[in-house]
Amino acid sequence: MSGRLALIAVLALLPSAAFAQHEGHGGHDDHAGHAEAAGSAETSHVTPNPASAESAPSPHHQHATSEPTETPTFETPAPSEAGEGPSHAADAIWGADAMRPSRAALRRDHGAMSYTWFMADRAEYRARAGHDGYLWDTQAFHGGDLDKLWLKSEGEGAFGGKVELAEVQALWSHAVAPFFDMQAGVRQDLAGPSRTHAVIGIQGLAPYRFELDAAAFLSDRGELTGRIEAELDERITQRLILQPRIELGLSAQNIPQLGIGSGLDRAELGLRLRYEIAREFAPYIGVEQEWRIGRGATYARAAGHDPSATSYVVGIRFWF
Repeated sequence: MSGRLALIAVLALLPSAAFAQHEGHGGHDDHAGHAEAAGSAETSHVTPNPASAESAPSPHHQHATSEPTETPTFETPAPSEAGEGPSHAADAIWGADAMRPSRAALRRDHGAMSYTWFMADRAEYRARAGHDGYLWDTQAFHGGDLDKLWLKSEGEGAFGGKVELAEVQALWSHAVAPFFDMQAGVRQDLAGPSRTHAVIGIQGLAPYRFELDAAAFLSDRGELTGRIEAELDERITQRLILQPRIELGLSAQNIPQLGIGSGLDRAELGLRLRYEIAREFAPYIGVEQEWRIGRGATYARAAGHDPSATSYVVGIRFWF
């Protein structure tokens, strides 16, 4: 029994002795002091010189950190004139040499290509009092979105008689607005007194979807005339279209040889109903009223023509 008591007493004394030995080495306070001293020493290496606000970090701090990863940088192109960012942002990533062919292909596929188009806007038979006749009104172009070569031809005549009016125009056309082209060129009259005219005009789509074609003509005899044409497609269904049309002829002077009076010489008002069997092929029927006005009416009567004429028309509109 006394032996057990002695063993218990020894075991109880062991923690106290270990604690006393640990105290002899400085205890927890000494470890805290070493850590604080080490932290102060490290801080003294990395703290910038207070005498300079632009001091660089200590070389010791740089060695203590991991090696930084180098991030690639690209030179950003200068902003565009509109102030909306770089003109070619992809150049900063892929390089201008790599992107130049891509931009050329994009321009070619979205507007820079050339194409050819032809339309017979009116190719019709005209039934009227006295004698029946015919009329054609065609146009074609070759070019791109900005610049085109236009060819236009108009004419009319009577069955069994000669061609009364005929002309052909060759025009250079340049886009001056999203829906309008400025046109300039030459016109040659093929019937009646021979005339060659310089032409300047505008053609396009006006507000409310009016198709407008207006031109001024200066002949080689110094005669100044003009023409304004406007038409509007009103869809009754997807294939049935009603088209009102107006045409005005003007002149700066009387031209007795051509039977043209000064001012507003002629006015035509028509209404055509067409059915598009295909978008490119549409027969139509309609009616057109023509008036000669002022001195032009006098010239018409002198030539044996009625200054007011009504025509009932049947025709085909096609394009390709």
